[in-house]
Amino acid sequence: MELLKESIPQFVISAPTSGAGKTTVSIGLMALLKSKGLSIQPYKCGPDYIDTKFHEIICRRGSVNLDTYMAIPQHVKDVFSYHLASPLCDVAIVEGMMGLFDGYDHSKGSTAEIASLLNIPVVLVVDSSSVAYSLTPLLSGFKHFDPNITIVGVIFNKVGSPRHITMLKEVCEDVGLECFGFIPKKKEIQQGSRYLGLDFSSNGCNINQLINDLEENINWRKLLRSTTRPIPKYVNIYPYKKIFDKILIARNDESFSFLYKEQTDLLAKLGDVEYFDPEEDKAIPRDADLLYLPGGYPEKHLEKLSSARATLSSVHEYCRKALTGQHCKVIAECGGLIYLSNSVLTDEREYKLVGILKQSITARRNDRHLSLGYREVKPNDGLFKGKTLRGHEFHYTQFVSSDTPLSDAIVTDARGNHTPTPFISHDGITASYTHLYLPSLL
Repeated sequence: MELLKESIPQFVISAPTSGAGKTTVSIGLMALLKSKGLSIQPYKCGPDYIDTKFHEIICRRGSVNLDTYMAIPQHVKDVFSYHLASPLCDVAIVEGMMGLFDGYDHSKGSTAEIASLLNIPVVLVVDSSSVAYSLTPLLSGFKHFDPNITIVGVIFNKVGSPRHITMLKEVCEDVGLECFGFIPKKKEIQQGSRYLGLDFSSNGCNINQLINDLEENINWRKLLRSTTRPIPKYVNIYPYKKIFDKILIARNDESFSFLYKEQTDLLAKLGDVEYFDPEEDKAIPRDADLLYLPGGYPEKHLEKLSSARATLSSVHEYCRKALTGQHCKVIAECGGLIYLSNSVLTDEREYKLVGILKQSITARRNDRHLSLGYREVKPNDGLFKGKTLRGHEFHYTQFVSSDTPLSDAIVTDARGNHTPTPFISHDGITASYTHLYLPSLL
């Protein structure tokens, strides 16, 4: 691929802690720079599905997950360079996760590890509410802690007054970091929370107000100059051959919406992809080689899903074929697992679903508890027997108690501890609460 530029701004937006305003600043900068006519390639550190959706809405370009637990370092580097150049963007913005050095094992898997791997600078977002010069030792520590990380500057969030701004500028002068600007403490530009994520709806962050505030208070031109780096070598990460005739993927704005961009890009190279909405009462095509049921919020749309009888019946028929060794496969992740279950119990009633799995799921309020973390899976049977899979688990629903064995695999967390994560793998069906990162297999 011939590139017309030799360098572009590339940077990571991180913070000392979670809740400092990374997403507010990331979304705001993306929207501001987009309004200036620049093309932005967004990325997200870690396995998060929510923030990437907001990135895509703002940038009109798919946001890409960068994760050094689910994929090897070279894959992460190749993914970054591939999407930066396909087509070539004007700016690459990576939103970090948690605090800069927070990983699954010390700083392993952290935003800092990814910034070091990609050799791009970090812009720190710092919550400055109720603090001023005490930020000096904190920022000095962050600047000098890891020589492989370059922190170029700071954006201060939740700033209260002109006097506060003066004091924060003095902090940057004493530490030797650029001060790129300030975001005032305003309720209308702080995002709310929602189920399993953040809210940028009409009830959440006021994006237009955020753009105005960033343009007025952030020296974005200096930020871009300070973060301009050579464009990394382009690598074609999809030289794969077609192995399926048709791949059928469930997709809906909420029920089945958790899709890694790399996952769908890979599947599109392995076969002709067709999407369907399980909430529509319409039978799925019979001629698909692979049925992929990703995660989402099916427990919030049980009335529609359980009423779409033609869809449920056709999915059940397809799954029965997969269990009898016919030429078809099923991969169901989290929401997809829920969809294949016998039923879902809520505080109001029981909703019948596909029923290919004997187990039922409970979404009752008193049964809900958070299951969260990276997972490594070694299946004992089925489509991925002999493979080592990696992915991420994040859900509140749980299996109803059952005498049926719930795992056909050895499942461990990122530190090698065994976990009770259900993983069902028989013949052509693989179903689990784990969101798998399939490109890591290739």
